[in-house]
Amino acid sequence: MKTARISSQKSEDSDSSQAANISAGRTTGALQSLGDRAPNADVRLDAVSVTFMRSNGDRVTAIENVDLTVKTGELLCVIGRSGEGKTTLLNVVAGLVEPSEGRVLVGEREIHGTGADRGVIFQGDAVYPWMRVADNVGFGLRVKGVRRPERERVVDEYLELVGLSHVAKSWPRELSGGMRSRVAVASVFANDPEVLLADEPFGALDYVTRRRLQGVMLDLWQRTGKTILFVTHDVEEALLLATRIIVVGGGHVLDDRPVNLARPRDEEVLASSEAVETRRRLLSYLGLEPGAGSAVGQTNE
Repeated sequence: MKTARISSQKSEDSDSSQAANISAGRTTGALQSLGDRAPNADVRLDAVSVTFMRSNGDRVTAIENVDLTVKTGELLCVIGRSGEGKTTLLNVVAGLVEPSEGRVLVGEREIHGTGADRGVIFQGDAVYPWMRVADNVGFGLRVKGVRRPERERVVDEYLELVGLSHVAKSWPRELSGGMRSRVAVASVFANDPEVLLADEPFGALDYVTRRRLQGVMLDLWQRTGKTILFVTHDVEEALLLATRIIVVGGGHVLDDRPVNLARPRDEEVLASSEAVETRRRLLSYLGLEPGAGSAVGQTNE
């Protein structure tokens, strides 16, 4: 983590006027369209397996014979215990890991390697420390050859949406961890990928900051209609965000169910009988409640 210097801008709570606008149901008209949405941004895994070879010669199967379809516009949360295959599944879709068997498609295209059609938000705040905030958010657009006026317009809109317009010229080292996470989220959305992949992006943040960032994610997803795969260990986070939740264990998909809770998902909604039953079932797979969930076997992600 980059923590070289802390400035007076660093307090997340001092941004009260911006943070007040970052909520899961905000409907201002600042963002209209930042690129034509692909008619088909489905993600499909067909009989995908990934096998690694350890240095001692042992073979480890991280995911095995996984069939999964994520429909265009879904916000799919992937939960499971550590070392059970969640991150491997995400990395296969990102193109960071090649399947040992099977294939992965985005839309109708079989993918091999990374591509601009998929954006990744990593566990750490993956921002460039040598670039100011606005340059970080606009970097992907610059690489794609987007002209400066359009690039600046898109950057300005996304910085406003994540509540960071006032620090556009700041260096990442001058921001708090939560603010840098917002920069990372804005950077990926601004680049306008068809599919967004998030690997526990808010896991290291405090509760208040994490809830704010969850609101940012929901707001941007509702505005853009992107297909999102979101890996998390946090059952409450999955219930808050997801249209659908899968449980990964032992390299297999153990459970796959829609989440039909009303939005916004306030305390009353999350205390409903449907939410309580879904929570109980998910926790059982994590070994925190008695019930149906048991991993097939432990693997390494």
